[in-house]
Amino acid sequence: MTTTTGLDLARAVAASITDPEVPVLTIADLGILRDVEVDGDQVAVTITPTYSGCPAVDTIRDDLVLALSAAGFASVEVRLTLAPAWTTDWMSDEGRRKLEEFGIAPPTGRAAVRGPIPVRLSVRCPRCGSLDTRELTRFGSTSCKALWECRSCLEPFDHFKAH
Repeated sequence: MTTTTGLDLARAVAASITDPEVPVLTIADLGILRDVEVDGDQVAVTITPTYSGCPAVDTIRDDLVLALSAAGFASVEVRLTLAPAWTTDWMSDEGRRKLEEFGIAPPTGRAAVRGPIPVRLSVRCPRCGSLDTRELTRFGSTSCKALWECRSCLEPFDHFKAH
């Protein structure tokens, strides 16, 4: 017999909230869900935005409050923490897989590695898999993404930048 605790429920509900800019990803996939605490019917959720000016934070906060209230929690507090800063290294493998299936090249490499910064000459096309790609602009449909083009299939695609 499986018993669901309030903490298990709160974690499951919080983890299911999707990112409004990339709706195939949950905040757990992105790695911005940092902590969930439950005390009776009160819940506190801590998130780290992908960057300090991320416009999606207010929507994520509202979605957390609505979903956790609907799950029966009387009081919902959403805390933001900027330290340590979010990194694409916190993105789950499932999140990376979902991005690629959605047509966005996921971040690769390890952003938190210290030392020489590797030069990225190409990004694998999420549509055909070709490495014959080029960056069109550092700024894609959101600040987190760059716009790339595949020279093989001639399709443009977003690349989630490593942070």
